[in-house]
Amino acid sequence: MTTSIIIATRESRLALWQAEHVQARLRDELGLTATLLGMTTRGDQILDRTLSKVGGKGLFVKELEAALAEGRAQLAVHSLKDVPMELPEGFLLAAVLEREDPRDAFVSNDYATVTDLPQGAVVGSSSLRRVTQLLSLRPDLRVEPLRGNLDTRLRKLDEGGYHAIVLAAAGLKRLGLAQRIRCHFEIDEMLPCAGQGALGLEIRADDSALVAALARLAHTPTQLACEAERAVSRALGGSCSMPLAAHARWQGRSLRLEAALGHAEVHLSPLLRTGVEAYVGDMAGARALGQQVALRLRELGAGAYLPG
Repeated sequence: MTTSIIIATRESRLALWQAEHVQARLRDELGLTATLLGMTTRGDQILDRTLSKVGGKGLFVKELEAALAEGRAQLAVHSLKDVPMELPEGFLLAAVLEREDPRDAFVSNDYATVTDLPQGAVVGSSSLRRVTQLLSLRPDLRVEPLRGNLDTRLRKLDEGGYHAIVLAAAGLKRLGLAQRIRCHFEIDEMLPCAGQGALGLEIRADDSALVAALARLAHTPTQLACEAERAVSRALGGSCSMPLAAHARWQGRSLRLEAALGHAEVHLSPLLRTGVEAYVGDMAGARALGQQVALRLRELGAGAYLPG
C-alpha cells in the first residue's frame, strides 16, 4: 500500500472538517500522508426538493464512489447517516469512527425549547424522521422544508424564515457552533436516525492493504451499534422516503436497540415504536438484533406505514 492516499470529500464546511479529521488521524496513527479531493455532489446541487423526491441520501455519495472506482481517490469520508444501507458491489465501509453526540438539536433565536414555540410555529426540517417525531410532540406545528449545508440552514433561520430548526448536534459541535443549540432533544424524545453522529470510511473492497490499515481506526462499540441500527432499515427496505429512526445504546455488554417508524405520507399518524436488548459480540449479532427490531415493527403494523 502506498503511504500517500487521496481522500474524496464533499466541499461543505462540515464535510471538509470531517475529512481533515480523518486526514489527521491517518497521519498521527497510521503514518499515512493524505490529500483531499473536494467534490460537489448532486445532493449538494439540488436544494429545491426534498431528498426523498430526488433519489435519497445516496446523492451525497455517488460522485465520491465514482472517484474511488476510477482511482482518483482511495478513501471517501461520509457522515454515516448519509450512506445508503446497501453499498454498490465492490465497495465497503472499512471503518466506523467513534460517535459524536447522536442527538438532534433544537436551534432557535427566540425560543428555548420546542414546548415554548407558539401555536402553529414554523419549524424547518426536510427529514421525514424529524417531521413525524416533531408532529408527534406538537401536532400544531408547521414543519417546512429546509435544505442546504449547515451554514445555509442557520442563515435561513437567522433571516426569519423559521421560528426554529432541527439539526444534528454532532455537526454543530464539530464546527464549534455548539452555542447555537438552545437544547438537545433527548433520545427518548426524538430518536436519531441510523448512524447519526458517526463517520464512515468507504473504500474499494479490493484494496486489502487499506482495509487492514483502516481497521485500526475503527471504534468497535460504535461500529456494532451502527450496524444494528442500519440493519433495521435494511430489513424494512430502508430509503430516504421512510420516516425511520433507529438508535442503539450500550448497557454493559448488551446493546439496547430502539426504533420508531412514522407514516410515509400521513405524518400525523401515531408513531410505531419498539426496542430490544441483547448481548452483541460481533457484526452478525448486531445485524440479527436489527432484524429482530424490524420484525417487531412489522408486527406493530409497519407494512401499512411504508412507502408503496
